[in-house]
Amino acid sequence: MPPLVVIVGPPGSGKTTVGSALAAQMRVGFRDTDADIETTEGRIIPDIFVTDGEPVFREMERSAVIAALAQHEGVLALGGGAVESPDTRSDLQPQTVVALSVGATEAAKRVGISGPRPLLVGNVRSQWSQLMARRDPWYREVATITVATDGALTSDIVAEILARLAELPESTT
Repeated sequence: MPPLVVIVGPPGSGKTTVGSALAAQMRVGFRDTDADIETTEGRIIPDIFVTDGEPVFREMERSAVIAALAQHEGVLALGGGAVESPDTRSDLQPQTVVALSVGATEAAKRVGISGPRPLLVGNVRSQWSQLMARRDPWYREVATITVATDGALTSDIVAEILARLAELPESTT
């Protein structure tokens, strides 16, 4: 059985925070592919980027996504860059996908200038904006629903997601 909900979105959008709170409200398990990679590799993602490079990390990420989509029945959060893979985007087509959105200013506050975000080194807002220019069409492509997280409480975001999921036809949830 596939995940009930897959969460995607850019760095700082709240995928892990919102996903875990959503899973708690739905009384199902939560899984995060970034955490899966770190557990499997025994090191944090920034270290993987530095030691092995982004292409190797993306291969690890793709494997983690395949495994999680096949094994996890609750709420699943994907790393922000997972949507860059055309195969992952294809795999997400039959899924119920919640894309979280966030503006550059809010994302910069959330990820900070020294956070563990390997692709947001230097000018966080500038790097984030470049990532979004590339990834935003893919987030929109895979999204069943999109929810803005700017300035919102996690509980309010979860309530909005649950309400919007309840409005979906039975075949998509």
